[in-house]
Amino acid sequence: MSMKIIRNARIVDGSTDRASDPKDIVIENGRFREVADKVTITAETEIDAAGHHVLPGLIDCHVHVIATDANLGANAEVQNSLLAYRAMGLMKNMIMRGFTTVRDLGGADQGIVDAIEERLITAPRLVICGKALSQTGGHTDYRGRYNPRSVEFYRGQIGAMGRVVDGVDDVRRACREEIKAGATFIKVMANGGVSSPTDPIGFLGFSMAELEAAVEEARNAETYVSGHLYTDEAINRALDAGFYSIEHANLIKRETVKRVVEAGAAVIPTNITYELLAKDGARFGLPPESVEKVSVVLDAGIEALTMLHEEGALMGYGSDLLGGMQPHQSGEFELRGRHIPAHDVIRSATLDAAKVMRMDGQIGAIKEGAFADLIFVDGNPLDDLTLLADQGAHMPVIMKDGALVKNSL
Repeated sequence: MSMKIIRNARIVDGSTDRASDPKDIVIENGRFREVADKVTITAETEIDAAGHHVLPGLIDCHVHVIATDANLGANAEVQNSLLAYRAMGLMKNMIMRGFTTVRDLGGADQGIVDAIEERLITAPRLVICGKALSQTGGHTDYRGRYNPRSVEFYRGQIGAMGRVVDGVDDVRRACREEIKAGATFIKVMANGGVSSPTDPIGFLGFSMAELEAAVEEARNAETYVSGHLYTDEAINRALDAGFYSIEHANLIKRETVKRVVEAGAAVIPTNITYELLAKDGARFGLPPESVEKVSVVLDAGIEALTMLHEEGALMGYGSDLLGGMQPHQSGEFELRGRHIPAHDVIRSATLDAAKVMRMDGQIGAIKEGAFADLIFVDGNPLDDLTLLADQGAHMPVIMKDGALVKNSL
């Protein structure tokens, strides 16, 4: 790949509350080669960033690229070929919003990852857990009370977010199968959920032995467990078992937040999804029993966000949107910005998101050796986080792995 140079880049990565002085950025073979006040070398491709601010490619730590319908039970029954094409469209829209890396929390498989890496589709870098693990009647068991289908039907469905497992041996086998199939971490539904039909929010589901088995299998494979978690009790059980990544955490209490920090765990709030579900969930196909659950977690999620920030917890950016709500992926920036400083919000989608994904130094930063992912922004997002919204309208340049995905300068 030919060398590229970005001139006069005022870098914003969330590490401080101000942009850097103008820098020159040298890109070679898909990575950042040098970042300096001024470089004397020249390249065939040079782009002047004057008048813009330059951010690392954004990172969303909680997406579902296969969730093309907010009714996840219906989504799981969509024909695989059709679902795959729909997912391509969702992912292209994500990268055009400036998200160059996303972490899928249930559903996407290695085939989608390979298609992206082979550049068959325009999409962010994709980190997957394979199918999330749920117990019978838990989150991602979307059969409802009267659906007679066997859980085995959903095993071959791309649109199924998870798989049903019961008992320690079943959990171990599922973890090993998902890792063998390409998962780089394990996702466990360790609490009830909004979008599933038969589990109240406070539903604990898995036994401690099952949770511990998942953690052991993940550690044996040199990776970690992420947990779908809302309630304080469920979060403490997950910490007892050794979970690393805590998704949502809307009903967490301050003492548990302190414990999260002490344990070195990460939290990914996803408040934009509840704001949209409350307003438009029914219109986008969310079943009535799920709409009723949203109020339980909506307001509490903002309180949790504030506590997590005050206690210094590692927080990643997460959207967790479904179906027709996915265009609001960037709305989490503005939502968080109402409650915490803008540079901390940006850091949650850059430097801290990279730490959450255990890819520190590879993504989320404009530094030597990292993947050459970056975006230009018209104006300073430290002053106005809405510049990161509007479907990338304020992003004239988007680059992933040193290749220009968008250049409208």
